[in-house]
Amino acid sequence: MSGFPYLTQSGFIGAAPAHQQPFAIAGIAWDGSVTNRPGARFGPRAIRQASQMLCDATHPWFDVSPTAQLGDAGDLELPNTSLEAMRAALMPQIAPLLARHHMVWLGGDHSITLPLLRAYREHLGEPLAVIHFDAHCDTWEDHFGEPSGHGTWVYEALQEGLARPECFIQIGIRSSGVREARDHVREQGGEIFTARALRGLESPTQLAPVLGAIRDRLAAHGNPPVYLSLDIDCLDPAFAPGTGTPEPAGLSSAQVFTLLEELADLPFVGMDCVEVAPPYDHAELTSLVAAQLVWTYLCGRLSPSAAG
Repeated sequence: MSGFPYLTQSGFIGAAPAHQQPFAIAGIAWDGSVTNRPGARFGPRAIRQASQMLCDATHPWFDVSPTAQLGDAGDLELPNTSLEAMRAALMPQIAPLLARHHMVWLGGDHSITLPLLRAYREHLGEPLAVIHFDAHCDTWEDHFGEPSGHGTWVYEALQEGLARPECFIQIGIRSSGVREARDHVREQGGEIFTARALRGLESPTQLAPVLGAIRDRLAAHGNPPVYLSLDIDCLDPAFAPGTGTPEPAGLSSAQVFTLLEELADLPFVGMDCVEVAPPYDHAELTSLVAAQLVWTYLCGRLSPSAAG
């Protein structure tokens, strides 16, 4: 069985080393910034293992498989001490990978996205459009008294000019929070599609207005490079119980798959999948859906319509 190359302590099984491939995955096994349940540091391992169920990995919609062009850079070496120490160790490891590959990053908690966006901003020489799937807006100005964490990265990214405010799109937001935090992206010029607004919309036809609005917004601003940040808690806990801060009334897996499949023609430059916490999973539901979402993203990049 293939799927993603499954990383063991000794290296790769069934794939060439990452440096020989145009696409690669890397794990960022850090969960030192969670505000509820820890465990996302084990996400990369669980997602890799769940990917073994992809067999020959040929996608039923895109009719392609990424395995021949996909390598695994393993889990990056990080200290398990402080957030700033982790980010300082992470940054020099990101740049060489970006220079060689279209990357997918397996988290880890959502605090990893800020240094990733810093690296992409430096690598591309321009701020990115961001499509952000999440239950939480992640726009708080502090992290329970600390200056940074997994709930502040959106605010920080916009403050630092890493992302284009008018091209920042949030999907699935529904958690509690003051209005200033909930509406921050919209007030900066971006767009928010709440989980409530998306209830009952799953098919391409039903989601056409959302898809059209996303494409129109990006086109109006010159179709900048797009980064995808997918927090697994965008899904309802029925579909993804294994996460640190589950929020009821979330998206269905069908909704998220439809959105990823239909937006495959956007100029994506990278993706992260974060907040998979295996200690709270049941029957590997969360790691399985995470693996298949990452797989769908990669197959979308290889489809004839892919722009990036």
